[in-house]
Amino acid sequence: MRKIVVLLLSCLTASLHAQQGLQAFVGATLLPIDGPAIPNGTLLVQDGRISAIGANVPIPAAASIHRMDGKIIMPGLVDTHSHIGQVAGADSSAPIQPDVRALDSINSRHAGLMKAKAGGITTVNVMPGSGHLLSGQTNYLKLRNGSSVEALAIRTESGAMAGGIKMANGTNPLRASPFPGTRGKAAALMRAQLVAAKEYCDKKGSDSPPPRHIGHDALCEVFAGERIVHHHTHRHDDVLTVLRLADEFNFRVVLHHVSEGALVADAIAKAGVAASIIHIDSPGGKLEVMNLLPDNGKVLADAGVLLAYHTDDPITDSRLFLRSAAMGVRFGLDRDTALRSVTLNGAKMLDLQDRVGSLTVGKDADFIVLSGDPLSVYTRVEQTWVEGVKVFDLADPEQALFATGGYGAGRDQVASEVLQLEAAQ
Repeated sequence: MRKIVVLLLSCLTASLHAQQGLQAFVGATLLPIDGPAIPNGTLLVQDGRISAIGANVPIPAAASIHRMDGKIIMPGLVDTHSHIGQVAGADSSAPIQPDVRALDSINSRHAGLMKAKAGGITTVNVMPGSGHLLSGQTNYLKLRNGSSVEALAIRTESGAMAGGIKMANGTNPLRASPFPGTRGKAAALMRAQLVAAKEYCDKKGSDSPPPRHIGHDALCEVFAGERIVHHHTHRHDDVLTVLRLADEFNFRVVLHHVSEGALVADAIAKAGVAASIIHIDSPGGKLEVMNLLPDNGKVLADAGVLLAYHTDDPITDSRLFLRSAAMGVRFGLDRDTALRSVTLNGAKMLDLQDRVGSLTVGKDADFIVLSGDPLSVYTRVEQTWVEGVKVFDLADPEQALFATGGYGAGRDQVASEVLQLEAAQ
């Protein structure tokens, strides 16, 4: 049995190396996002990165050729706000818990990750919930074929796992003590925490550093601009409170949801703050979203705000992510901005624009193959590729199950046939 396992491992390794070699995707209409569409284009991928793109790209004899005639190829989708992987953050013991890490609770084999691949998502910001003023540290993941968070993690130049920190205001964190009971108290608690953390950070490099405080360590990264604050907020007054705190403590922030963003679009634009929004077109939900306008994205973008959509999965199913951009267009958002709103703009909000979000030479070869126009309800995601490796194929019946649903679509995934054999020994 051990010999069989080793043999299979060797075969899988050889297959991976083949995919990581030189590949040419030929005949599709390419949507680079950072440039005009390229009909009948060629995309060259070398060792997991884009090495060439264009209409008349010479194809080396050594390249593996993938015919994509009649298809659309665009960058993998970037979801700036998701809760896939059964992620859980802070508990009910306190309203502010910066020491909690999403990575310690993500189930990397959960079916939700495979469904996200089926929806064309290749990069995702996995966040804890919004029932706290600060519910923990988020994780930026690549949806590779991996069996652990470490295998999926996007790394910074220092080798650390990339991520932000999740904050919230409005109705969600309002509860009985020790949680705040009013919006004013919520802001006061957050301000007090930030003051204490700032004092700690200022003393860390002194001759008499304070005892280590891992929660404050995370906030030191926020103050240093190394960890972006992803802030849940809905009502226009709550949005202004976030901008006020960000200005007072000089931290970088992305506003999430921003249901009444259209009412304060100029203030958001003036602050130079990005908005990651969600399109909700069904009744129900919380009172805070009662003034959500369907053209919220258009109004924000027209005001000069960097705009992205997100799924907030399970609020919007990851398989339907492109629909958000399409609905934006339905209510007046221009097409180019809509396509950027699920790719390059989201990458910018995660500080990943140099790696993902467009089909640009030197960037990671993260892309999706579509059956038609990305904003059409009839279009299917046929393939999803991450760093030059195919991670979803609609033509594979077992993988198609995660796109269409049905019995078995909710089961956790094993990493590979090798792991299945090892488990059976």
